[in-house]
Formats: sequence, C-alpha cells, structure tokens
Amino acid sequence: MTAPSVTNPATPGLLSFLRKDTVGGGLLLIAALTALVWANSPLADSYFAIRDAEFGNAAWHLQLSLGTWAADGLLAIFFFLVGVELKTEFTHGDLRRFRTAIVPITAAAGGVIVPAIIYTALLTSYPETLRGWAIPTATDIAFAVAILAIIGSHLPKALRIFLLTLAAVDDLLAIGIIAVFYTETISLVPLLTAVAVIVVYGLIAARFQTFFVERAWAAWVILLPLGLIAWALMHASGVHATIAGVLLGFTIPALASRRRRGQDRQADDDDRPNLAEVLEHRLRPLSAGFAVPVFAFFAAGVAVGGLDGLATAFSQPLTFAIIAALVVGKPLGILASTWLVTRFTSAGLDPSLKWPDLAGVGLLAGIGFTVSLLVAELSFIPGAPEHDYAKVAILSASVIAALLATLVLGSRNSRYRTAEGATLDVDHL
Repeated sequence: MTAPSVTNPATPGLLSFLRKDTVGGGLLLIAALTALVWANSPLADSYFAIRDAEFGNAAWHLQLSLGTWAADGLLAIFFFLVGVELKTEFTHGDLRRFRTAIVPITAAAGGVIVPAIIYTALLTSYPETLRGWAIPTATDIAFAVAILAIIGSHLPKALRIFLLTLAAVDDLLAIGIIAVFYTETISLVPLLTAVAVIVVYGLIAARFQTFFVERAWAAWVILLPLGLIAWALMHASGVHATIAGVLLGFTIPALASRRRRGQDRQADDDDRPNLAEVLEHRLRPLSAGFAVPVFAFFAAGVAVGGLDGLATAFSQPLTFAIIAALVVGKPLGILASTWLVTRFTSAGLDPSLKWPDLAGVGLLAGIGFTVSLLVAELSFIPGAPEHDYAKVAILSASVIAALLATLVLGSRNSRYRTAEGATLDVDHL
C-alpha cells in the first residue's frame, strides 16, 4: 500500500525501486545464493567467521553473533511490517469482512496443519527431528508475491488478494507458533516490562498520529527508541524478539485521525493518510532492501560438502519430510480446506477464480524460505547435521515449489491472456 503524498512527494528513485515486489524477491534470492556459494567455496572459513563473530552487551543478554543479530534483530523489522499489514487488513482490508476473509483464512490454516501432519508422520521414527515440525508451515510473502507479479500479468486480481490474505494469516499463525512452541524459558519481569513499553508505544502512536505522519523525523526520534527498548526487553525475557516487532506493528493506528478543528471538514476523509500506511511506505525499502536479504545471507549459508554432501543430505528422512511437506502438503492443505469451507458453508470463492489458479497459489505457498529458515534456526542446534539438512531441504523445496508454481500459473496466465485477446477481437467487430 502506498502512502499518500503528504509523507514525501519527492521519494528518491532508489526507495521506489525497493518497494517493488519483484525487487525484494530478487534481492532475497541473490543474498541466499551468494551465501550458499560462499559457504561452499575455498573461502568458506571467512563466511562462517563473519557469521559467527559476536558483539553486543552481555549484561542485556545482547552479546550475539552477526547471524543471530540478523535473525532476532533485523528480521524484527520484517515482522513489524507484517504486524502493520495485518492491522490494516483487520481494520479496513480483506480481513475486516468475515464472509470475504473466511476462505483464505481457512486455506491458511489448512496450509499450516497439513504440512505439519505430513512432517510428523514421516518422522515419527526419528524423535530427534520432531522439534522441527513447524518448519514447513510458513509461506515467504516476498518470494511468493514477487513470482506472482512476474508471471501473473493477466491473472485475476482476486488471486493476488487471496494470496496476500492467505500469506498474512499464515504469518500470524507462524508468529503464534514461534511464541508458544519455541520459547523454552520465560522471565516475567522483562516480558511484562516489554508489554508495558509496547502499550505506551501504541498510545503515543495513536495520540500523536498526525504529528508522526506530517514529520518524517518524529517516528525515528520518538517511536524507534521505544521500539528498541521493547525489542531488547522481549529478547531478555526469552520470548523470540521478533514477536516484539509484530506486537509493535499491531499498535500502529490504521485509520486516519480526525481533522483538527479549523481544517476543511468538507475534504474527503478517505484521502487522509494513516500512520500504518505511512510507516509501511517508509520502512518497506529498509525491510526489502536490507533487513530480509541480510537475514537470508546469514541463514542460507550452509556447507553442503559438495556432491557427496548433497547426496548425504538428500538421503536423510528429515530432508525428504520437509520437501514433501512444503511441496505437497502446502497445496494439498490449501486446496482441501478451501474446498471444505466452500462446500459446507455459505462462503464462496470470488467468481473470477478457478481451482487451477488456487493450485498454483498453493504451490507458491510452498516457498517457505524466510520464516522456515528462522524456525530451522530455532529447532536445531547450529552446526548439528539436522540443522544443515533442514536448510538444504528448505532451499530445495522453495526452488521446486517456485518452479512448479511458475509452470501452473504461467499456463493459466497464457489462457487468460488468450481469452482477453479474443474478447477484444469480438468487441472490435
């Protein structure tokens, strides 16, 4: 969503470039491939030395490696934007109306449950791997939307809305899973203090929304320090620090504040910006152009050990389970749950959508990548064989799912383009 011109009517070209879905996905892919090549080159030791270098304040539980700073810190920016987008959707977007939202919400739930079941079923004989059951439940919004933008020029607009809603709910479920199942010990004092700071953050954002919208520097000077304090306290509590990003995003007002007395009340209120739009507009380039690619760079670097190493990885039940859960489980869960909710309730699909279109979206949802890599980091000890096998599986599954989705949706796009051309020809007769 693009913020109104009151934010900055002369946005630099680079920032506009970084806001494009295709650019964010491309940078993510480049970062991951660079890390993978570097980690398997003669200079691999330098990559791991950089990734594992530690700095920070030990007293605040913040003496972390660069890789951990990227996963816990930079990725919080990404999750902040997820929180902002969800707030917008729940306030005046597709999640506001139950009948409109129930189908993609149910599809997202199916896309989380079925992959988890497949993963667990395939690995019941390997209890040491079961902690990673949530790895195949995530969808990478950046990659999925980027691919749809590249190949879907003639696909129904409702398909993109379906994917965005599904991916947003999927992220919300993934966030809940991380908070509940991947938090081992909780320190109540830092946690309660973090919640208190987040509440204050939200109250200030709501009370002075117009001030933050009209003055670009204000959010950096006032809201950012409060957000950093909340993040640090959340990290110290034992709850994964990215949860602070989501909660902070949820506090941002997604409806424009009332006009101040003396302003023109006849103007269209819908044209006035809200803080959610403005912050999303300002932070999107930082997230897509820096935070997420840097995380991918440090998370995707796994030494596969050449062809022999790849052969070993692909012979592991863990690798097979993750690939099967993402590539098969995701589309199966999405299609099955969509069919059930449209068959047995009054909810229905948008008339412009066909089941082959949803099959392509289901495959796109199998691109786990960012959040799947994060869950893999939380599931297995870095350096353990399972840790590396999981990453190989995530990268492989994401590539396979992307290729299959491209084939399906590319074919559908050609059909829609042909149909549109035929309609135009008839109209010109």
